Amino acid sequence: MSVVEQRVPLPHPDLPKADWADSYSIRLERSDLEPIEVARDLLGRAPRWVRVLLKIRNAIGGLFGLKAAELEVTGQDRIGGFPVLAEDDQHVLLGFNDKHLDFRIIVAVEPEGVTHQHVTLTTLVERHNLFGRLYIFVITPFHKLIVKTFLKRFAASTRQPSIRVTV
Repeated sequence: MSVVEQRVPLPHPDLPKADWADSYSIRLERSDLEPIEVARDLLGRAPRWVRVLLKIRNAIGGLFGLKAAELEVTGQDRIGGFPVLAEDDQHVLLGFNDKHLDFRIIVAVEPEGVTHQHVTLTTLVERHNLFGRLYIFVITPFHKLIVKTFLKRFAASTRQPSIRVTV
């Protein structure tokens, strides 16, 4: 699977003051995927190594008063520990505001013709201060690896013969 980075134009309507963003997508031979179910699958089944990294992040972040993040399906109004802020037939918007940054995760499922769909995971961040900038600098390599892993695992779980990953 090839991974190619997509540019996210800023400002973005889902977080107008965002100053950092990335976006990754997969193209699947499917036409039946629903964004809310995709979001639950993507964020609710993290590999063990991701859960370990998140526990480390939460332990260190707790020392600085940051909100904890959990990757589990936690109910109708939360996915992966993140509040569902909005949803429609093609997108689910997750995220919350913290003292160092605000972030949004957009899970989008968009059709391509009648036999394919693109699943896109976009992250938007508005950094509030030096700590927010430092935080993003440190976690970006892990974030990119985690997002790509989530999308590849999701693609593999759909058991489609022809899957292309693009970023």
